[in-house]
Amino acid sequence: MNLESEIKTSGDADGWEALKALGQGFATTFRHLFRRPVTEQYPEETRVLPARSRGRIILTRDPDGNERCVACYLCSAVCPVSCISMQSAEQADGRRYATWFRINFSRCIYCGLCEEACPTSAIQLTPEFDHCKRDILSMVYEKADLLVDHGGKDPEYNFYHHAGIATSRHPKGSHISEAEPVDVTTNLP
Repeated sequence: MNLESEIKTSGDADGWEALKALGQGFATTFRHLFRRPVTEQYPEETRVLPARSRGRIILTRDPDGNERCVACYLCSAVCPVSCISMQSAEQADGRRYATWFRINFSRCIYCGLCEEACPTSAIQLTPEFDHCKRDILSMVYEKADLLVDHGGKDPEYNFYHHAGIATSRHPKGSHISEAEPVDVTTNLP
């Protein structure tokens, strides 16, 4: 077989495959042409989204009713668009908290990195997606707008019962799975 006939045969096969693919595309279009359209009557009928959908951000509380956010700045550090800001403070009993917490939803891309970075499960994304507004300045949510009265996806988790941080209510060695502190002076000769 010479080179010319080999090229001609190869070209015919490629042309036939292209024509076959084009025919399959038209067949799919023709099949859907006579189907009834499916229209969702939004907002009267809302679709139930999966629990892991990434929508509106909330700040949750621990089982004791205290705020979970310890203002560690991890969520604002990991945010790719820098839409999260806060200020930290410490209570008299040693608990840290955010004096103010602010999210600019007009910049948020709902990536979920803030939720992944949060060590206390304070910041969580909910399936609620329809909180759009015309005024861009009204998309800046403060702590009062974000704070909810439940634990979100993990209602039983309490950071201060697991972290080993000493507070006036829970001294060192009294946390879950924590051993008593070692007195290092007993190891001296």
